[in-house]
Amino acid sequence: MLALRRLCPLVACAGIAVAVGAMVVGQVLAAASHPDPLALTIGEYAAVEGSGATELAMISLAVASLALVAGLRAARAPLGRAVERLLAVWSGALTVMALVPAGAPGSASTLDGWLPGQVHGYASAVAFVALPVAGALMVARLGEDERWKVVARPVEWLALLCGFGLAVVTYVALPGDRVFIGLAERALLAAEIALVAVLAVRLAHLSRVRSTARASQAALG
Repeated sequence: MLALRRLCPLVACAGIAVAVGAMVVGQVLAAASHPDPLALTIGEYAAVEGSGATELAMISLAVASLALVAGLRAARAPLGRAVERLLAVWSGALTVMALVPAGAPGSASTLDGWLPGQVHGYASAVAFVALPVAGALMVARLGEDERWKVVARPVEWLALLCGFGLAVVTYVALPGDRVFIGLAERALLAAEIALVAVLAVRLAHLSRVRSTARASQAALG
């Protein structure tokens, strides 16, 4: 259990950092090969970019989220079962998004492109919904715990931002004729990554504080 408490925060923070870096690399590569990458969904963008950077970002974020869930549980963070399950669902949906390609724009017109595109689209919807709901549910519990109270307000604002972003993505995808769909999805994903990062950084800080206190006690003993 002690090793889990030390390792999980590091894996979570490292995974988030790798995901952000891979996303930036993928954005640069796709911008060079497509005239308007912000008009593409994240899945279509991954197909156009073709280097695997976006898929790497999704996988890294999924692994980071699983490590975060394990670390939060080991640290007995005041989240509750529902939040833990939603975070696990978010991680699983990200994994599906990485492994099942959405296909390039226009590929949905063929059977081979339609089915993966549908699976990817459903996974994307699940991921985008699960995390804002988890953020909203955890705010009250975080505010009641002295260890986590400091991040309750940032999590609340980020959860609200994610909810607003989800509404924008829904509008753009349905009656909005996909105008700036890529921009809307990326803005929502950025807010969701920020929410996960706040929890991961706080978990790492608490882990370091515990380790320091334990080392001090051992030295005095």
